[in-house]
Amino acid sequence: MKFDFPNQDGQILSGRLELPNQKPKAYALFAHCFTCSKNVRAAATISRKLTESGIGVLRFDFTGLGNSEGDFSNTNFSSNVQDLVSACNHLGEKFEHPALLVGHSLGGAAVLKASSLLPNVKAVATLAAPSDAAHVSHMFEGHKLEINEKGLAEVKLAGRDFTIKKQFLEDIEEVKVLEDFKQTNRALLVMHSPTDNTVSIEHATKIFMNAKHPKSFVSLDNADHLISAIEDAEYAATVIGAWANKFLPAIQDLRPSLDNSQVVIKSRKGLKYTQDVFSKDHHFVMDEPKRLKGNDLGMNPYEILLASLGGCTAMTMKMYAERKGFDLQDVEVKLKQEKVHANDCAECETKEGMVDQITKEIAISGNLSDDEKRSLFSIAERCPVNRTLKGEVNIISQYKG
Repeated sequence: MKFDFPNQDGQILSGRLELPNQKPKAYALFAHCFTCSKNVRAAATISRKLTESGIGVLRFDFTGLGNSEGDFSNTNFSSNVQDLVSACNHLGEKFEHPALLVGHSLGGAAVLKASSLLPNVKAVATLAAPSDAAHVSHMFEGHKLEINEKGLAEVKLAGRDFTIKKQFLEDIEEVKVLEDFKQTNRALLVMHSPTDNTVSIEHATKIFMNAKHPKSFVSLDNADHLISAIEDAEYAATVIGAWANKFLPAIQDLRPSLDNSQVVIKSRKGLKYTQDVFSKDHHFVMDEPKRLKGNDLGMNPYEILLASLGGCTAMTMKMYAERKGFDLQDVEVKLKQEKVHANDCAECETKEGMVDQITKEIAISGNLSDDEKRSLFSIAERCPVNRTLKGEVNIISQYKG
């Protein structure tokens, strides 16, 4: 989903929030590489893959890059760090503050620096990160004299022209990336390729050695600096997700305390219609489709109603067949709900206006006799949910402030 927010100067930064289909166990913030964007392959692939671990991930374009407002020439490493702080604060206002920071290349150095400013961060993962911001200065080595004499120069980076000002050089020389991080208790995962020709493996060693425990190192064998191969990016995301589980809350910690017969529906913060549905031991998501302005993260209420009826029907037939010794191998139930005119419904007591009609199509397979098939179709109408829907239901609403 689109997730734009203002930076420290009020300029709007373009963000994308990737959400898992269940309630996120935690949120993460992804910082992209130098002069890249939130849509670079590594950022997009890793963010989406992390949702499979139950983590919601915000990636965004730094000021002056991608679709974000602002002038890149007026930015520097310190302003990138402030952009991360703005992103964290806005995510906290709309959802939750991120517990995990992930940074690629110079973005990795930025998350190390920003982590000391963000008290809710529990863990930091870096990918191909330099141990100091000044490392990027080699990318415009031939322009340093011009920058220092004229105050700026046009530099071609990754095939595009960027204006680099003297203040940028001064800033990256002054920033000490590791000093503040050494004083934190954040868990650290360092990921780096030993064949990285842009940022050498020695930078990963320095980051690792200057950090306190808990810390881990994982080699991204044969990956290039941009982690441009999908399989490398997906591997990195899988490792980050598994590693982060040790430091992030489990989904069970988010489930309310319930009795066996209770179900609780909680609106998901920051989303229009999305609801998290909890029972004592399970969880799923209910939502509306995008055509109705929802986020389409789960089935809508009527689909869940039909699923309850269809599931109950299939389970009842399976239980009956097992008890009777029938060779029932498979049950498929297709359901449809619609509004029909009451006078067209022969079985309805109401004869005026519109009524709800649910159609069930039941298909079975197995070595079954005709009598066994008739028995199974008969028992299907006696499933508990079917009987509840066709019987008298009394709903008591109690409002609590």
